[in-house]
Amino acid sequence: MKNALDCTFLTDSGKFNFRIGVIITNGRKVLMARNPNESREFYYSVGGRVKFGESLVDAVVREVKEETGITCEVEKMAAIHENFFTDDDGVPFHEISVFFTIKQNDQLMSIKDGTLTDQGPLGEYLKWIDLDNCKGKTIYPEFFKTIDLCSINETKHFITQEIS
Repeated sequence: MKNALDCTFLTDSGKFNFRIGVIITNGRKVLMARNPNESREFYYSVGGRVKFGESLVDAVVREVKEETGITCEVEKMAAIHENFFTDDDGVPFHEISVFFTIKQNDQLMSIKDGTLTDQGPLGEYLKWIDLDNCKGKTIYPEFFKTIDLCSINETKHFITQEIS
């Protein structure tokens, strides 16, 4: 839907966010994004907010295209993540993210560390994170560190409860 708004809204208790995430792997490496303008260093999955009226698959294709410049083909739904956290401004969040894998292609595998996303003017860039050597790195979602992203056979469900 052209000009549709993101599925995110304020409530009396905080903010709700509906997001898709994309699992792009190359062996044991996963493609993640980082905004160097953030006060602390962390990496997050490729993806973004679902737009009102947009299917999840369409959101995946759009977000991958926006962040990498590459058109992808969706493979399967891999995980649902319920995330309850407080952002750096003290706003409580209730976020639902649905993660998908996509079919690998040579263009995706050739993305170089430091490639700017569509948020390039803000400095957001892509980086391959080696999951076997990521100790000390903060990555979101954290379950990326604990499961084998290359062999997800059924949709997983994760809950992160940082606030009550």
